[in-house]
Amino acid sequence: MMAACRRLGPRGSLEASAGFWAAIDVWTLKPQVANRRLSGCRLEAEREESCSAAVGLRPLLAELLPGLSARELDEILPAVMGEWAGGRLKVLLRTVIPKTQAESCKEIVFQDFQNNTATFIPVEGCNTESCTLKKSNIYSFKLQQIEGDELLWFISVSILCPEEWVADGILYPKTTWLIDVLLTKIVKWSTENKKSYFKSTLSLISVEKYSEYYHRLKARYKEMVKVWPEVTNPEKFVYEDVAIATYLLVLWENERAEKGLTAKQSFIDLGCGNGLLVHILTNEGHPGRGIDVRKRKIWDMYGPQTCLKECAITPSDDFLFPDVDWIIGNHSDELTPWIPVVAARSSYSCRYFVLPCCFFDFYGKYCRRQTKSTQYRAYLDFITEVGAVCGFKVEEDCLRIPSTKRVCLIGSQRTYAVSGEKQLDKERTQYIRERCCTGNNTSWGEVKDTAPLFTCDIMDCSNIDDIMVQETSAETDFFVSNKWVAGFKPREKVEKVRNCAALPRDFVDDIVLQVAKALLKANQDNCEHSSDETSTGHWNKGVVRGNVQIRDWSKETQTKILSSDSKRKLPSKACKTRLCWFFVNHPDGCPRTAEKCPFAHGTEELRSRTNSRKII
Repeated sequence: MMAACRRLGPRGSLEASAGFWAAIDVWTLKPQVANRRLSGCRLEAEREESCSAAVGLRPLLAELLPGLSARELDEILPAVMGEWAGGRLKVLLRTVIPKTQAESCKEIVFQDFQNNTATFIPVEGCNTESCTLKKSNIYSFKLQQIEGDELLWFISVSILCPEEWVADGILYPKTTWLIDVLLTKIVKWSTENKKSYFKSTLSLISVEKYSEYYHRLKARYKEMVKVWPEVTNPEKFVYEDVAIATYLLVLWENERAEKGLTAKQSFIDLGCGNGLLVHILTNEGHPGRGIDVRKRKIWDMYGPQTCLKECAITPSDDFLFPDVDWIIGNHSDELTPWIPVVAARSSYSCRYFVLPCCFFDFYGKYCRRQTKSTQYRAYLDFITEVGAVCGFKVEEDCLRIPSTKRVCLIGSQRTYAVSGEKQLDKERTQYIRERCCTGNNTSWGEVKDTAPLFTCDIMDCSNIDDIMVQETSAETDFFVSNKWVAGFKPREKVEKVRNCAALPRDFVDDIVLQVAKALLKANQDNCEHSSDETSTGHWNKGVVRGNVQIRDWSKETQTKILSSDSKRKLPSKACKTRLCWFFVNHPDGCPRTAEKCPFAHGTEELRSRTNSRKII
């Protein structure tokens, strides 16, 4: 047997034990948190026993694993349980699901609370006829007290047969990973005291089915990353929409099975943006369409089968969809709180899925009323409240997407009979009126300038203006004609640029050149008064003591942490498509050789940039 241990900080007996079992629960129920090659696990069964000896576990294991022989139990139990004298014991059967196409694996987990020991036993060939326990890959974690000190504890990991350990690199990495990575994480989780304000990831659907669908869709749409025509990060948006589509497909499949439906659900995506989610769901056989205030370049790549419409959406009777099963709000910004209202008023059978991002109320920016929770948690609670007021039983889940805002809210069931629709709609109207009139701790009324407010990028919600509305008379009629609220304005079709990104290239180049010449002259003048420094290397250092200078790229080291965007490799098609500024303007030329510089050293190296597009 091989064992290794890690020490915990000083803590009492109850605190140490509680932290240890909390960490074991994370590894037992969410193994993907530590092993990134896993999609998750499915808990098949859970039993709790108070046996006087290990022999009392035989009937329990025979129930969980009917194909397990009595002879194997007699061999494994003594080795695993040792001199166990009985006590409270929990036995779990879980299925560990890999991300790849590898087969899932079942495991028996023994949790011995009296001895603070958790043992994991893989099961091979798990079926009703025959199965065996994989003795080579049995391991356990144990919490122990350091002798002579009541406040010092350590956690150890033990491998029953380390010389026979079979590492597949997915379900079971090498034993060194078990010690260096997993044990370290167990110790870290044991000392943390974090309370989660969110549900577990993919808690409403089958993780196994999600993993299967996701890999199929990812393989089908991964080529879109190479031909993405938008300025946004293709890796984030393509794989995020693939993940959202996967979640909806599994959710809707479960709904059809529960309700006995054969036809696939229809949908409409309000604020569809690039339209990729609409494109994927349509290709999977779900009739639907998307609406957004501004057409994107990529829309033309999808083909006529993907229905996308350029239109400004205003919450009103003009934007009800009685023929649609599901209304989707994926990062729908100012429309987010209106999604449950639109779904409720479209038809009694209409459901909704919303993925909140930027914080908007019915009319303007959302401001939380208490500070006990985060702004994000408070906003999710607000959107949940809207759904409940609209008569939905709102469910919450966490998506597996590359985003910090990944909690979705689902309204698939009503809490009232269809006969109560008229009365409930009065309550909805009153709720919206109260929020608009009271202003949610701010003043509400005519929007002073809605263009800056509604042009925030969905990847960065920090640039929403804090001051958006002016005070107005309390007698303002917020419900006029067929509109549900007066003064609401969707974002502008043409986004106003709020930085220097749209300035003419020649103008920017001219300013850069003037600044560079001024720096060169100023620093060269300084060099004339310094005998121990030459011009080269003195004014070529970047920022020194608060002074801005031109950096010496020949001495630049790659020590900075790369951002998610800069981690992407520079496409070869982008190299040598522009002249090198140093080569053209710097007195000493470019500090890099032509082979190492991504820019062209002279017009003879210039290449024409090709940006091919193909329809997916």
